[in-house]
Amino acid sequence: MGERGSGAATSGVVSLAEVAAERVRWLWPGRVPLGKLTVLEGDPGLGKSAVALDLAARATRGAAMPDGSRADLSGPVGVVLLCAEDGLGDTVRPRLEAAGADLGRVVAVTGVEGRRGPRPVRLPMDLAELLEAVRQARGRLIVIDPLMAFLDPTVNVYGDVEMRTVLAPLAMLAARLQQAMVLVRHLTKTTVANPLYRGGGSIGIIGVARSGLLVARDPRDASGARRVLATVKGNLTAAAPALAFRLEPVGGAGVARAVRVVWDGAVAETAESLVAASLRRRDVAEGEAQAEAVAFLRAALADGPQPAAGVLEAARAAGLAERTLRRAKATLGVGARKDGARGGWWWDLPPRPPSL
Repeated sequence: MGERGSGAATSGVVSLAEVAAERVRWLWPGRVPLGKLTVLEGDPGLGKSAVALDLAARATRGAAMPDGSRADLSGPVGVVLLCAEDGLGDTVRPRLEAAGADLGRVVAVTGVEGRRGPRPVRLPMDLAELLEAVRQARGRLIVIDPLMAFLDPTVNVYGDVEMRTVLAPLAMLAARLQQAMVLVRHLTKTTVANPLYRGGGSIGIIGVARSGLLVARDPRDASGARRVLATVKGNLTAAAPALAFRLEPVGGAGVARAVRVVWDGAVAETAESLVAASLRRRDVAEGEAQAEAVAFLRAALADGPQPAAGVLEAARAAGLAERTLRRAKATLGVGARKDGARGGWWWDLPPRPPSL
């Protein structure tokens, strides 16, 4: 091994003494950094996509962020969208218009030209097309909504090493072009209390991201209409305070799906408290559904054995999930017997113990 400072520099090896110190630059200070990946996650229907488009609209106008802070940019910038679940005409554009976006600064990548014609975007193999869209829009924000829809089907989204390998080129592109890249994903249905482990796919996704944000219902709002945006992970600065918001319908029947985000200011919630409240609500809802299923089975079988197929059909008509009904069946000790070799299954309540 050579002496310190002797010989030519090895390619790919850098002395930290030669690296210039840089400050972190932000699209949304404390929440969405430039040149890094940000994960925005939450359950379906709570407003993740609306929040992402609200952020995009502000970027196209050079406007202040929801907390009044300003981006480390000189003015309005372009935005690149990859949207798999919302229609561009009936949902994305109306939401951007409702948020006051400069639509001329927004481009959407709808597909790429493959060997057999147009095909959906697949990441990371289609980074060249994404790069071209950034150049066309003069973009500084890329929104991929949801991330899982744009990954190559061969990718194992639950493999830590594989997901880190897939996301590394995206992180390098964001760093090289100083893009704020927001990756939207859904939460899983697990009962894990740690918000870092609630997002869909591998832990490597939030691991590669430098910022993680969670959208959840406000546990203090009895109406269920208010949401909260909280920090799950922040490698670059102290955790920013949680912000409450509401989704306000906009327009008439022709744009019925248009909503805009109305921000309500800081609240004393954290990602941990929001996940805990969500799990409590789930427990209550499951308990109520179980009690309803038990009552349904008692009534359905009160007159004696019934064909299981008919009971299941009636339960579906009553809005009960088969999984919930089968748990209620086990709770009640409902018996099942087959009517002959080729007959169907019959369910029956257990015999009542003799009265004393």
